Amino acid sequence: MNVQDINGTLTTTINNNIATVEFGHPASNSFPRRQLDLLTAEFQKLNNDQDVSVIVLRSVGSGAFCAGASFDELLAVSNQVEGTAFFSGFAHLINAMRSCSKIIIGRIHGKTVGGGVGIASACDYAFATVDSAIKLSELAIGIGPFVIEPAVSRKIGKTAMSEMSLAAHEWKSAAWANEKGLYARVLKDQEEMDIELEKFTSKLASYNPEALIEMKRVIWEGTSHWDTLLLERAAVSGQLVLSDFTKNALNQFKK
Repeated sequence: MNVQDINGTLTTTINNNIATVEFGHPASNSFPRRQLDLLTAEFQKLNNDQDVSVIVLRSVGSGAFCAGASFDELLAVSNQVEGTAFFSGFAHLINAMRSCSKIIIGRIHGKTVGGGVGIASACDYAFATVDSAIKLSELAIGIGPFVIEPAVSRKIGKTAMSEMSLAAHEWKSAAWANEKGLYARVLKDQEEMDIELEKFTSKLASYNPEALIEMKRVIWEGTSHWDTLLLERAAVSGQLVLSDFTKNALNQFKK
């Protein structure tokens, strides 16, 4: 798959039972709704691909891994239906990653904000560099990390998630994210990370595919209710994004 337009890029390559899915957007790899839908559909497609045992999720460039939701689209929201629909994009993506039968390995090469933290948390195993700081800035713009919270809390615990959310202006270091369990490995730079990532995924892809599928089920046991929970959370965010506070804050952030 290779998609490229004004909404961003999405490319998938498959080699030796490893699918590498790479997304990109000019605005620091942020996500407009269409990009969320494309990535969701790609995970659903790979779920049924018998030639794939492992998926590597990465983004383009050497700057931010993901800046979260598209501010332009958030500012364009004019009613709750539109707001709920936008945030449902993150709900559907996280649920697609959760229900995908393939092990998903995150390659988090740089800073990650908001929805990007949720995507990193929905990976089954994540590699990062020392530059891969994280931040949940949603409260600072008048909403909250409601849709992604279950995925983040599942990885780092409710206490750490609350710490991040309430300190919405603070970056947490890659070392902090590693200590809390969001990142499995933190390497000094992208070159070292890619060497270790290749070793790890090659070994993982050599294992019994049926065993990997069963392991994936074990990893995500007890999360089937997310199909409705995340959409309920999307409705909360869809309402809050309409507030004057949020509109003003988004305009300030853009400046």
